[in-house]
Amino acid sequence: MEVARAAVKAMDTVGRMQIPCVGAVISDGAGRIVAVRRAHAPSAGKWSIPGGRVGRGESLTAAAHREVLEETGLRVEVGRVVGQVEIPTGGGDTYLVTDFACTPVGASRDLVAGDDAAEIRWVDEDELLAMECSPGLVQSLASWGVWKPH
Repeated sequence: MEVARAAVKAMDTVGRMQIPCVGAVISDGAGRIVAVRRAHAPSAGKWSIPGGRVGRGESLTAAAHREVLEETGLRVEVGRVVGQVEIPTGGGDTYLVTDFACTPVGASRDLVAGDDAAEIRWVDEDELLAMECSPGLVQSLASWGVWKPH
């Protein structure tokens, strides 16, 4: 069954809004993932993975498909949930981000940065470690087993 239709903002136990979002860990099968330098908050100017808010009535997987296409130009197969993070909005609410493992479908692996992406590229672990990333990204990817042990 679908993870959830979580597009409606939910209140947590202390009355803050949890805004449902998705992220996509897009792997090329050769040890690289897609990294996006964010053009907008949160973490504008820092590197992250493609993703964004879930639309009203939209499933999490549908949101992942849409966000990846909008930010990268890639069509993907959305796989299993690899993890979930909470990111403060700065106004007391949080973005509740469900991150999925994704693989490109079709022959093209060419990336096209969308409106939300200042820059986009395929990176391996060493390249990502040298980049200025959004808070917690590198640690989350490692804890989720995205990178194969050396």
